[in-house]
Amino acid sequence: MTPPHEGPDRRVPVAVLAAAFLFNLGQGVLRPSLPLYLQGAFGANYRMVTLIPVVFGAGKWTASLPTGYMLDRLGRRLMIWGLLLIGLVDVASVMTSRFVVFLGLRALGGAGWALFATVATTAMVKAPAARGRGRAVSLLLMCETSGLLVGTAGGGFLYERLAAASPFVFEAACVLVAALVVGRWTRRRPRPPSFPASSPVSLRKVLRAPGLMMAASTNAVLIAIQTGVLVFLFPLYLAHRAGAGPGAVGLIVSLSVLGRLLALWLGGDASDRWGRARVLVPGLLIYAALLGSLTIATHSIWLGVSSLAIGLVAGVVAPVPTALIGDLVPPAWHGPAIGWLRTMTDAGQIAGPLVMGVVADAFDLSAPFVLAAGILLLIGASWSHPSRETSGPPRA
Repeated sequence: MTPPHEGPDRRVPVAVLAAAFLFNLGQGVLRPSLPLYLQGAFGANYRMVTLIPVVFGAGKWTASLPTGYMLDRLGRRLMIWGLLLIGLVDVASVMTSRFVVFLGLRALGGAGWALFATVATTAMVKAPAARGRGRAVSLLLMCETSGLLVGTAGGGFLYERLAAASPFVFEAACVLVAALVVGRWTRRRPRPPSFPASSPVSLRKVLRAPGLMMAASTNAVLIAIQTGVLVFLFPLYLAHRAGAGPGAVGLIVSLSVLGRLLALWLGGDASDRWGRARVLVPGLLIYAALLGSLTIATHSIWLGVSSLAIGLVAGVVAPVPTALIGDLVPPAWHGPAIGWLRTMTDAGQIAGPLVMGVVADAFDLSAPFVLAAGILLLIGASWSHPSRETSGPPRA
């Protein structure tokens, strides 16, 4: 018998996967062209350019937890509102001539992203039974990564060949189509509701679920390392320490992204089959070893192999903390729990570049890699402790 609080439909929502791909396709197109647009439209310096991901992340951080608590009342509509908000922000961004206004708009875009992503992640966690939860989260991450890959490849072309505002218009079109896709999915099965109404649960009660804070913290650290070390510092390490040219840097970094995409399904499937901790702990330890070994690697071939291996291991562990959140709390708590997970993740995305940049300036360009490896070792050791309880949710 299907539990009454979960509803009878346990299929992975394909509409959410399609919307995630479209949204990240637009984001990918905007990524390489946004710094160029800022310099052309506002004469932005490097500090002004780096403010964009900070305010975007702040918008996400602010909206993620409230979104989790609004799921019971508003459900799938939050995704549509988030996507439409991003589209409006894109149109308004190309119409303003004031950088302060542009910053505020990008922060609103971050809030729109949180509305969409928090509900989308919760939908994927709720959709399958626990045995398929890891694979469902992997599918969502694969769609997001694929959209970013395709979009990034074409973003510069749009900016150069069409117009400076074309990447913003393209993203607005992508999120509009995504909103239409989600809207059809919302109308198709109005009953039972996706996120049934229930008595609000306090955040303190949610956070007291055994293992939840550890899972959220692990995800935050993984994102902090991804953004602060691999995205921002790894290209500089390749250029300064290995003497790699721009073409080689792009190729080596792309191997990491490719490895992540290839391994996402493997990580989710393996965690469903063998258990979350049995995949997470070895993955974290191998991840730490690979990051630490980068500090002694200088040959481009070895760096390319290491980059691919890092991407593979990062892909294996990426879906596990999110799937684990779904295991640790009852379905009625999924919204607030995923909201807290995304809040922690957004904090890691903001803090990662700031902390790792300070460490690199204060010590050496190799120091962030060593620090990241040490943190992963500590987390892996914490998860392997026999008292760590991850077997199932508490009673609502």
